[in-house]
Amino acid sequence: MSASSSSLVGRDLLSVADLSAAEVGHVYETAAELKSEFRATRRHAVPRLAGRTLAMLFQKPSLRTRVTFEAGMAQLGGHAVYLTHDVVLGTRESVRDVARNLERVVDAIVVRTGPHEVALELAAHADIPVINGLTLREHPCQALADLFTIREHVGRLEGVVLAFVGDGNNVYHSLALLGAAFGMEVRLAHPAGYAPNDRIVARARELAAESGARLSFGHDPHEAVRGAAVVYTDAWTSMGQEAETEERRDAFAGYQVDDALLDAAAPDVVAMHCLPAHRGEEITSAVMDGPRSLIWEQSENRLHVQKGLLVELLGGSGEA
Repeated sequence: MSASSSSLVGRDLLSVADLSAAEVGHVYETAAELKSEFRATRRHAVPRLAGRTLAMLFQKPSLRTRVTFEAGMAQLGGHAVYLTHDVVLGTRESVRDVARNLERVVDAIVVRTGPHEVALELAAHADIPVINGLTLREHPCQALADLFTIREHVGRLEGVVLAFVGDGNNVYHSLALLGAAFGMEVRLAHPAGYAPNDRIVARARELAAESGARLSFGHDPHEAVRGAAVVYTDAWTSMGQEAETEERRDAFAGYQVDDALLDAAAPDVVAMHCLPAHRGEEITSAVMDGPRSLIWEQSENRLHVQKGLLVELLGGSGEA
């Protein structure tokens, strides 16, 4: 469906670029309301998703994505069904057949898999919302929570400088697209050979041209973080890249986020990491557990933003 729709009900979220900045802002409003209520009472007065069921089709391991979606559905009065080894997409059953089965018995699907094309095919054949819980191309729910966290902390998104230090991977892709839509300056410092996807960059540049955002790329982490309000990193070796571990450790050796790197950024800089982290590799424990870390707030906000997203996609009324 077109991102120009005034309602998010029934929509898919396969890429952060599926939503306009205004639509993301609407999700953020709902998420902020839900967060405030949950922080105050650990409960929601109205079960906005009562009777709703979410299928969680996970082909990759997960802590935050699984727990935040499953807990979020329960807290909103709904239910989540976790599917992992029971469903091997494209082997035991075709993606098309899985989609056609699930659309008849649940209200939405979260898919966490490798090839982005799997998520696209599910969405093409399921007449219910399909949410990308992680693919090799993008991690939209992560980026949505991250920018929500930055907005909470800084008070705005437009003009905020985010420096990503590391691999031009799926998390960077989603951050670049969403940051570009909101007029941020998104920088990337990466080793040679670890650049982002050209098509993602081209789309981010289109969004940046509309919003006034800026994108920049280089190989020097200290140059990238100069004046940055946020320094962001991710694991050097992601799921499915284990065979490249030693090669990647060598390539990324100069890309660790430590206190010295943060000192080269803005005076009020914060560090972010999508987790899981390899302490002592891409980030130090001193940064993760220190006063400039926004990592744990960022992790918690996966719950609140995804609840806001689910309410908007499923049409949770909020009426008693």
